[in-house]
Parts: sequence; structure tokens; C-alpha cells
Amino acid sequence: MAPACGADIDGLDLSEPTPDAIDLVRTALADHGVIFVRDQRLDPMQQVRLTAMFGEVLRVPYIAPLDGHPDVIAVLKEADEQRISTFGGTWHSDFSFLDEPPGLTLLHAIEVPATGGDTLWSSQVAAHDALSDAMQRLLAPLRAVQTGWPHGTGGPAPGAAVSRSVVMTRNDPSADREVLHPVVRVHPITGRAALFVNPVYTQRFEGMTVEESRPLLQFLFDHAVRPEFTCRLRWTPGTLAIWDNRCLLHLAINDYDGRRRLLHRTTTAGERPVGPT
Repeated sequence: MAPACGADIDGLDLSEPTPDAIDLVRTALADHGVIFVRDQRLDPMQQVRLTAMFGEVLRVPYIAPLDGHPDVIAVLKEADEQRISTFGGTWHSDFSFLDEPPGLTLLHAIEVPATGGDTLWSSQVAAHDALSDAMQRLLAPLRAVQTGWPHGTGGPAPGAAVSRSVVMTRNDPSADREVLHPVVRVHPITGRAALFVNPVYTQRFEGMTVEESRPLLQFLFDHAVRPEFTCRLRWTPGTLAIWDNRCLLHLAINDYDGRRRLLHRTTTAGERPVGPT
């Protein structure tokens, strides 16, 4: 789909996946970070079973699941929900503040606008590789503080203008917990180095104040999403996107007021990030 990340796979039916199909997807993810499979007919149980073929299914915190399906999140914005933020509308890696952040995310389009509501991904391997050697050496030993602040006591108020269709916990003290992760993480499968900071959950560098950290962090946030590192998906009903949170950031574009958008999301567990040796 783009040089830095993203690829389409045609001819797969992942409602009843074969071992060869799963191997193909794994290989494509290692090569491209995010893959797209069109025209998939997956009910929530089938999506959970598919997710489990890639790893342990993770029940993410702070987000209410789909009724009757505790492993599935309904990413929904109704047509009458206008002039509000959308779920995932800032560049981020899913739940990077967990001790063991998620591995893969699977997002299946149920109902999408004819135009608008696209999603962007940005390769953090490409972002890291584009840095100067001196900057790579500077970042390699650093760790950053990550927190779930949007859900914590210092985050948005319970009445913040977000979609009422995605029920999120607010003011939970457990989300204030600070977790240290390397600024550069090494992918456990590919061995490639990737930036691992994002403007939603990364607060500061270890041992530094927010003010001291801000200039370099802001540079990394801006650098990480340069257009040449990205790909963009125009959703159609039945499209399944699978991506690797360990080497990508993503962003949902909030440009579809007045139109309904519903996707089902599942996630696999990851591992504690490891930095360069």
C-alpha cells in the first residue's frame, strides 16, 4: 500500500482460516507491519477465534466491551454524535502504558461511511531508521514514563465530549501508575528497532521533568508521523485490518460527522518491551 508500511492480501477467507493462511498473515505482518483483508464476514465469536490464532487474547482495561462478548470492543460513533472527538483520534500505540503492551490489534469494519473515517498508520521502524546515527545513539539507552492518564484522576473529566457509544472509565487511580518502557524497542520477531513513544501516553523521560523532556519528546512525536512513514486505509464493509502495535502508531480520522461508523476490535497480548543491547 505504501513503501513504509501496509499491504493488501487478496483471496483469503479468515472466517475459517487454515494454518497456511495464518502463516501468510504472520509473514506479511513482519514485512509490512499492517495488512488489510477485504470482504471478510466475521461475527464477534469468529473474530475472537481468529485473534487467538495469533496469540493470547487480551481484555484491555478501561473500555467497556461489546455486550455478550467480553473480548470485543465496539468502536462506534453514531450519526447524531457531532462535534465531538472520536475513539483513537490521536496518534498512539494501543495501551502502551501497560507493563506488557498489546501485540496485535484486529479491527473489522461492520458499517462505515461512503467517504471519511479513514485510518492512518505510521511505521516506527522507518521513523527510527530515518534518524541520524547520533540521535539513535542518544535515544538507545533512554526510558520514558508511560501512563494511562486519559482514564486517570488527572485525565479528561467524565463529561468530556467523546462518543457516548464507547464507554470509557474516567478518574480511575490505577491509570495514574507510571510505567517505564524503552524509548526504542527491539521487535521480538524481526529484531528491528522502532521508536516507542506517543503523544497520548508518553509523559516524560526517566529522571527528567515534563518541562525538560518536552522539546525532545515533541520532536519525536512530530518526526514519528512524517507522511513518508505512513499508509492510509479507506474502509469498506468487511475490511479487516491487522497491525502490530510494537512497531506502528495509528490514528482514526474524525471527518465523518452525520454518518454512522462501527468496527469491532480485538487484541492480542504482547510482552514487556526490550531496548537495544
